Amino acid sequence: MKKIVLLLSILLTFSVFSQEDLPNVSLTTLDGKSISIKDATKQDNIVIVSLWATWCVPCLKELDAISEVYDEWQAETNVSLIAVSVDDSRTVQRVKPLINGKGWDYTILLDTNNDFKRLLGAATVPLTLLIKDNKIVYRHSGYNAGAERELYEKIKKYSK
Repeated sequence: MKKIVLLLSILLTFSVFSQEDLPNVSLTTLDGKSISIKDATKQDNIVIVSLWATWCVPCLKELDAISEVYDEWQAETNVSLIAVSVDDSRTVQRVKPLINGKGWDYTILLDTNNDFKRLLGAATVPLTLLIKDNKIVYRHSGYNAGAERELYEKIKKYSK
């Protein structure tokens, strides 16, 4: 029994500190062009990738909260944000009007077939990832008010 507990502890420690490769999948821009997520995140800075949907209230709250401080985050850490909508073919037409109404200054990509979401093993949205050198260095599922502060601490940690 002790060996099993020790083995599980080692595996858990390894999985917490390991970095996961970003899956390579093509997404669609709002103007219908195809782009690889790896190409979109291939930058010298930290990139936030947020999976969200128009029907997901916590997703909208998270992206609104980040929007309020995004300019400051960019000025201090040069972070960028890619918001990947997982709206399907029935609801994807709501994305552009919602973005225009919110005034979000994010890159918006569409994952209408949920290929990216599936490759990430995401059961639900919102799912927030921090990407550095095309590796997932931080992953958080769900949203509670104030979670953006923890996200910013992680951004500062990984942008050094």
